[in-house]
Amino acid sequence: MSLASGISLSTLATELGAVLDGDGALVVDGPATLADAGPREVSFLANPRYRPQLEATRAAAVVVGLDEPRGSTSAALLRVEDPNRAFTRIVQRFAPLAARPAPGAHAAASVDPSATVDASACIGPGCVVGPRARVGPGAWLVAQVHVGADVEVGAECVLHPMVVLHERVVLGSKVVVHAGSVIGSDGFGWEPTREGWEKIPQCGTVVVEDEVEIGANCAIDRARFGATRIGRGAKLDNLVHVAHNVVVGRAALLVAQVGVAGSARIGARAILAGQVGVQGHAEIGAGARVGGQAGVFGDIPAGEDWAGWPARPKGATLRSAALVARLPELAERLRALEARLAAMERAAPRAEEPR
Repeated sequence: MSLASGISLSTLATELGAVLDGDGALVVDGPATLADAGPREVSFLANPRYRPQLEATRAAAVVVGLDEPRGSTSAALLRVEDPNRAFTRIVQRFAPLAARPAPGAHAAASVDPSATVDASACIGPGCVVGPRARVGPGAWLVAQVHVGADVEVGAECVLHPMVVLHERVVLGSKVVVHAGSVIGSDGFGWEPTREGWEKIPQCGTVVVEDEVEIGANCAIDRARFGATRIGRGAKLDNLVHVAHNVVVGRAALLVAQVGVAGSARIGARAILAGQVGVQGHAEIGAGARVGGQAGVFGDIPAGEDWAGWPARPKGATLRSAALVARLPELAERLRALEARLAAMERAAPRAEEPR
């Protein structure tokens, strides 16, 4: 893999729709942070807290907001409306491209005779494609991917090493699944008996819609019946667990180590930050945002910000946290008031007892 070749700042400005403040003939070879950039690299400033690094950076150019003052920096400035989005485009432009193999199945792959694999698909070494499975046009199973019986892999999917798709799982088109993730393992269902626990059959499947990206080492369980569903354009970070019969809405975002219990529903474009836990059957409304490590034990209305354990509206959680931070001070004041009261009681004359 190699980075894309260098590009002049004038060309880069044109691609970004940026206003160039500096020498357009300068050539940059790739992106870097403000602190680490060298004289042939481009960086960005989106957060004011890093403004001191702008003054000291060695970068050839920096992507900044439209109104960012030049200050004393010698770097060329690429002025845009949204530095974050513009810099993402720069990173994509210079990102190394993986060397995709020629279409077909590797000699070390195992493809069941009853499976259907499009001629343009790539089946890498060590992959197993099971009975009656279907692999669509342009799909790429990188290496040691297990595709179970009756699985459907849509067009242009990329399945990284050690991905497991259990039987009857369905992937739409342009789905990316990173290394070690397991889709379609049994949901966690047990009934108590006198002898211990009896397993509840998990007869459903998992449907992953188009343009979903699933991080490394995620687990998405098959439904007890029907389908666990990941909506179109949803993004799951590493180490996310989605239990049986969960529905994740379109373009929802589940950050690292989120756990969603059975039959919960996550609305479209909802965001669950790192280590959020969601109780079974809870419903998180469309566009809601839940702060890191929150414990969700009930429904959250659409569009609201919640946080804390148990999760509550963000404002209430912050007010409670402020009060908790003051507890040592309040306890000391209470002790002082108790001491004053005790002293006043000792000093007060006692009323004569009736004879």
